[in-house]
Amino acid sequence: MSIQYEEQLPDGYGVTDSFPKDFGYGEDEEADIEESPTASDSKPRILLMGLRRSGKSSIQKVVFHKMSPNETLFLESTNKIYKDDISSSSFVNFQIWDFPGQVDFFDPTFDYAMIFRGTGALIFVIDAQDDYVEALDRLHHTVSQAYRVNPEINFEVFIHKVDGLSDDHKIETQRDIHQRANDHLADASLEKLHLSFYLTSIYDHSIFEAFSKVVQKLIPQLPTLENLLNIFISNSGIEKAFLFDVVSKIYIATDSSPVDMQSYELCCDMIDVVIDVSCIYGLREDGSGSAYDKESMAIIKLNNTTVLYLKEVTKFLALVCILREESFERKGLIDYNFHCFRKAIHEVFEVGVSAQRPLGPQAVGSPCNKAVALNGTPRNTV
Repeated sequence: MSIQYEEQLPDGYGVTDSFPKDFGYGEDEEADIEESPTASDSKPRILLMGLRRSGKSSIQKVVFHKMSPNETLFLESTNKIYKDDISSSSFVNFQIWDFPGQVDFFDPTFDYAMIFRGTGALIFVIDAQDDYVEALDRLHHTVSQAYRVNPEINFEVFIHKVDGLSDDHKIETQRDIHQRANDHLADASLEKLHLSFYLTSIYDHSIFEAFSKVVQKLIPQLPTLENLLNIFISNSGIEKAFLFDVVSKIYIATDSSPVDMQSYELCCDMIDVVIDVSCIYGLREDGSGSAYDKESMAIIKLNNTTVLYLKEVTKFLALVCILREESFERKGLIDYNFHCFRKAIHEVFEVGVSAQRPLGPQAVGSPCNKAVALNGTPRNTV
């Protein structure tokens, strides 16, 4: 479905709550950490940890289940470990484990080694509006235990609920938490343990931006994707391009130019508009079809000579570009370059799938016989 809009640039940007809730991931399921490993347990695992009422479950519901931020006020406190299988695409393919705040990692009956051993990222959520002394102690004990079990874990700290703080208070809080957390690590001789800090809120796009950075670290194809985006925008006169996971609005890759928060918010809002309109007008009369398919495309022209251009890349990925009207006059060139870019993305996808298959006899010319150059770019074997 193709959509074209002429739109006035809004004064502010907010999170759109009208995104269809059934256009998302499956329901989260209660996890039994004693159960035997399954095929899904081999996926990269993201752990959500923190004290009670710090906002862990709200983050998961808003980002991956399209819950309105206001509805999270009625969520009950988590009292068991919940496992959410996120399998939207080959690039965003992981599990999220939401831990209750009262879990004691030092309990002898708690097998923390089993959990940390298969973890790709550990997100510790700190409530910035509360006294965070206890949270910092829990953070130190948690990451030090996890690091001893698995030094390859990416440790991320979400300084959460900052929507109620002034800009100066946000900066001061981040500086204070950063200083105290790293002092604790230095005292424990864990200087090699690196913590990344993000200011987040479910009431704006900061939580999506932060989760994008976390997920990108788990994508082995990221350098290749960034290189493809750089080549695409440099040959098309495009200012900025994002490769989005449509369901979550996480961008799994962007070009090497700095990310402007306002540009990212515009692209997120464009995805919301496209899916909302497609759900109304893009389905067949009997209700069949998909709101997002290979024909999905949208153009939005703003009143400041900026054009937003969205094109379908895969079933779950969309390319959203920001460019000037004069550059968009060469739409034929852009579309041709996009065709080449899309083909390259599918080759990267095929290489990723073939790399996960067990070794065995393969037919000549099959996707499993593709090779990868040193820079990660797919190429055919000779």
